Amino acid sequence: MKIVASAGREDIAVVYILELDGGKWVECVESVQPPIPREKKWVLLVSTMFGCPIGCKMCDAGGYYLGKPTQEEIISQIDFLVRKRFPDGCVPAQQFKIQFARMGEPSLNNSVLDVLDKLPHLYHAPGLMPSISTVAPKGTQSFFNRLLDIKNEKYSGGHFQFQFSIHTTNPSLRDDLVPVRKWSFSEMSEYGARFFAPGDRKITLNFALAHGLPIDPEALLSYFNPEIFLIKITPLNPTYRAAENQLSSYINPLKEGEDYDVVQQLRSAGYDVIVSIGALEENLIGSNCGQYIRTHLLATKQMDNGYTYRIQEHQPEPDLEQ
Repeated sequence: MKIVASAGREDIAVVYILELDGGKWVECVESVQPPIPREKKWVLLVSTMFGCPIGCKMCDAGGYYLGKPTQEEIISQIDFLVRKRFPDGCVPAQQFKIQFARMGEPSLNNSVLDVLDKLPHLYHAPGLMPSISTVAPKGTQSFFNRLLDIKNEKYSGGHFQFQFSIHTTNPSLRDDLVPVRKWSFSEMSEYGARFFAPGDRKITLNFALAHGLPIDPEALLSYFNPEIFLIKITPLNPTYRAAENQLSSYINPLKEGEDYDVVQQLRSAGYDVIVSIGALEENLIGSNCGQYIRTHLLATKQMDNGYTYRIQEHQPEPDLEQ
């Protein structure tokens, strides 16, 4: 493995472009959430595909697709980030979150399950908490059935975070935004009821909310029990794809997050609601959800509200050990 390039700040987030042994590139991220120190929360994001075949209209990682990393290639990203910070493999963070969410739809790569099965044995990390975010493509039932078994065996009692990325309750707009055959709300609800067990974290319904993409609390209540599901609302991060598709964020990252009518409506319907607004600097670094440094490097016209950090190129030698 070689470091091709990186961008960011050690006290917020660093994105790495890595060339794996087969010559393909992936991106991975390590981040903290100021003012929370790394000893309390440390977050890694790793790629589960070389590109992504889905092509969501706000995501820069969907411009190409070159296949699926193996179990070893996914672990190599995690191991690179861990050993760089903690060479002995002992991760002291009270919450050590690994998100399989930098690039690719995790449910389309069964190697993700092999990684999850093996992960607790790779490091001394009492705070380990994997996180899977999915649009729930059709044809992935076997993946999610095995995921449920792995969660129950190795990550019960609140040590796993599971998220459906929905973005709007309007079916036709959802299909336009995420152009792939997907589970219905009914199928998501049924799986969630099987997945959730006492002591688990509630399942997240994520909305990267854009103008013109509604959230109807009554539509959600028809399928998603507030005792099992919570709502997370985030800004739509600045990406080339979002700009190309004329999508703009409903959530103003400069505004206090609790001050939106939709938040109050969802809470009145009985849902726990998290308005998640990270450090604005992450947009400039390019480490946020939907952002992808490779797209920025290939762009002919640069953005002024994202990807503004200098990309530091690295010498290809020497090779890093796996």
